[in-house]
Amino acid sequence: MKVSIVIPCYNEKDTIEKIVEAVRGAAIESKEIIVVDDCSQDGTKAVLEERVAQIADRIIYHPVNRGKGAALRSGFAAATGEIVLVQDADLEYNPEDYPVLLEPLLSGKADAVFGSRFMGGRPHRVLFFWHMAGNRFLTLLSNIFTNLNLTDMETGYKAFKASVIKSIHLEEDRFGIEPEIIAKLARRGCRIYEVGISYSGRTYAEGKKVNWKDGVRAIYAIVKYNLKGAGIE
Repeated sequence: MKVSIVIPCYNEKDTIEKIVEAVRGAAIESKEIIVVDDCSQDGTKAVLEERVAQIADRIIYHPVNRGKGAALRSGFAAATGEIVLVQDADLEYNPEDYPVLLEPLLSGKADAVFGSRFMGGRPHRVLFFWHMAGNRFLTLLSNIFTNLNLTDMETGYKAFKASVIKSIHLEEDRFGIEPEIIAKLARRGCRIYEVGISYSGRTYAEGKKVNWKDGVRAIYAIVKYNLKGAGIE
């Protein structure tokens, strides 16, 4: 079963080659690597053209910056595997976790699998309390609407049956894509699993991009897509 690994990236010149090399070496027999560059301005494009093109299967370039959600939509549309896996470009998530992330899909138990930073005994870098608190709040709010019991809605590690994720009309251009996906999976009654993963988070000095504005948009997306799915707008 082929796994399409979609890597959205924006201004990741220092990490993009390393993560693609790690993905290429991951323990998956059949895979394709799709990198989506969201109009990076820091030299990422040159790294992709000069060094990554030889090890990635496809690179998609956005002519203007559109956001992570738009990059994921481009990657999902290009994927040809039976499974689609999202891999951030920033080295926070380790491709060594692929076997545990993919097992529920490969065994036919799940339609979608989320890698939780708050489950299991895998290593985690200790960072920001308020990021953790904000994530827990957003996850709780999403769970209230969806009646799910997720522990990590905002995780960057998500894997799906390609037939499922490709059949969902996604609208969000930026980080609101995370709660939108969950709301629409829940509305369809999809089988969702969570597995514990390792996590090596970055500081803002190291390139972390998510901020409070993304949290506000996430709240909006949680409310919008859950009420919209219920026929309330």
